[in-house]
Amino acid sequence: MNGKIPLTARGAEKLRAELKELKSVARPRVVAAIAEARAHGDLKENAEYHAAREQQAFIEGRIKEIEGKLSHAQIIDVTALNAGGRVVFGATVTLADEESGEEVTYQIVGDDEADIKQGLISINSPVARALIGREEGDVTEVKTPGGIKAYEIVEVRYI
Repeated sequence: MNGKIPLTARGAEKLRAELKELKSVARPRVVAAIAEARAHGDLKENAEYHAAREQQAFIEGRIKEIEGKLSHAQIIDVTALNAGGRVVFGATVTLADEESGEEVTYQIVGDDEADIKQGLISINSPVARALIGREEGDVTEVKTPGGIKAYEIVEVRYI
């Protein structure tokens, strides 16, 4: 791999929005809080000052982290993918549990975007690894903590 980390266009947009919020709102707010706390005198005993400095360190760290992620991201526009019905990074896949018939839908995303509650699973998860390269109608087996589960790929979309 060329050091690039896959990221959906939506994931990159969320990171950019957070970065803008940190730089334009949170950073100026904490700088003002530090200035105000300094005005109160003795810094050794000043809890507000120390809390604001801690907050500033967190904000600056998060800004650096996001800028690093974006600089190493390979941003993928999922809607422009033409994978011919195959499961690839960014695809939204509907699966049917072979045993129960219960259906679930997941989008395969980068590690930073993964959020199982929103149906976003990491490209590195066992489920995603079992799906990559497969097509609609295929049945794949996934090792889960509860044993091996078989899923049929009902639908693959690029949305």
